[in-house]
Amino acid sequence: MDKPALYAFMSHARYGVVASLAADGTPQSAIVGVAITTELDIVFDTLKTTRKYANLTARPACSVTLWWGGEQTVQVDGAAFEPAGADLEQARAAYFSVWPDGRERLSWAGMTHLVVRPRWMRVVDYDQSPTMIEELSFPL
Repeated sequence: MDKPALYAFMSHARYGVVASLAADGTPQSAIVGVAITTELDIVFDTLKTTRKYANLTARPACSVTLWWGGEQTVQVDGAAFEPAGADLEQARAAYFSVWPDGRERLSWAGMTHLVVRPRWMRVVDYDQSPTMIEELSFPL
């Protein structure tokens, strides 16, 4: 799949599970509302008081699973970061296009956005015949 086809497929997802590692190596996961950028970055908002924020800012390596109707999923391994400047504005624009109510949450104390940049991806669509399964890697 090329990038526009991946974006079209991934942008069906509104939720994902983010898996991160705590300081003691314990795996932790959380459901988040997501938006996908045309560069295939996964954007979500979170509070700075959450476990995922502490985990991802200290240890950016993470996994995200996206899903939507039927048996269509995208598994992503990547690195999370807290964008700033123009990157933050682009991330927020993508996020607010999917989650307009996210603008209201900006008034919450400690609200921020995180971005997961994919390094590896497994795209699966069991709803089509033949089944589509593709694995992709992305350069650093």
